[in-house]
Amino acid sequence: MMLADQGARVIRIDRPSKRIGKGEGMDALTARRSDVLSRGRESIALDLKRTESIEVALRLIERADVLIEGFRPGVMESLGLGPDVCLLRRPSLVYGRITGWGQTGPLSQAAGHDINYIALSGALHSTARRGGPPTPTPGLIGDFGGGGMLLAFGVLAAVSHAQSTGQGQVVDAAITDGSALLGALIHGWHSSGLWNAEAGTNNGDGGAHFYDAYVCADGKYISIGSMEPQFYVLLREKCGLYEPEFDAQWNAAQWPALKERVADVFLQKTRQQWCDLLEGTDVCFAPVLSLDEAPKHPHNRARGTFVQVDGITQPAPAPRFSRTPVDACHAVRDVGADTDHILSEIGYPP
Repeated sequence: MMLADQGARVIRIDRPSKRIGKGEGMDALTARRSDVLSRGRESIALDLKRTESIEVALRLIERADVLIEGFRPGVMESLGLGPDVCLLRRPSLVYGRITGWGQTGPLSQAAGHDINYIALSGALHSTARRGGPPTPTPGLIGDFGGGGMLLAFGVLAAVSHAQSTGQGQVVDAAITDGSALLGALIHGWHSSGLWNAEAGTNNGDGGAHFYDAYVCADGKYISIGSMEPQFYVLLREKCGLYEPEFDAQWNAAQWPALKERVADVFLQKTRQQWCDLLEGTDVCFAPVLSLDEAPKHPHNRARGTFVQVDGITQPAPAPRFSRTPVDACHAVRDVGADTDHILSEIGYPP
């Protein structure tokens, strides 16, 4: 999706499936359009169990800069589309492989999901409240941050190398590796004795009174990140936290008691009242917005952080480029919508 957002021509090989016809209901159509990770891609439907389809795929690969696949290790080889075969057809090809456990290692052939990969890397451990269980995150740390973005970075690095040398290569992007990489700072701090092993007791994971989310009088939440001294001073001034106990900001033994006091303060006003007082200041403050609220916030609206395509609200392409701004966000195309055109383009008669 991110590569397509930034102007790459992306052709996805889909499994053949019945197209949505009249009378089949809007649910299937909405489900397809809501799969915004598929936006910006052309779709050719191929049955890769057929020899003819494998040859079509190889013809496409001969013209491609990058191939990306997300099967379990060995599946592409069994189809006749492994790296050795593809690099013979296109020596400069970047062959991107994305899996949960990686192409090697004792777990490489096991099934898994995001929660398992980030559990193994230590990332899930950091989502727990003190004394509570870890909180699953819906694909954010693993699949997307430690997976898709890691692969996109690796692919672009390999493309740069291929453009200068003519040599392609395999990019092995494992979500376990990527989610571990996202935790680099925490691992470094922990190894140096600066981060506690018990989750929810540190300055950045909800242990500190000055870095957490708090409920307001209306049941909605706000977030505070007043970590630096000058921001902490302003938080105290704005919220009336004048008790001398707050002077020792970094006395972790006092954090539980101070959190109770801060929690009581934020319960005295609604979220909007706290926004009126704190938003836009150097307290380091933001309301905790729902999925419905986030696209409507004035800052997000001003930047165009969200867009609507085919009635589906979704994040806009990012990051922003000064010389090469991206086009408008594309819609999701139906499975196989471009099959005929692509076959014609690579030399097949009607």
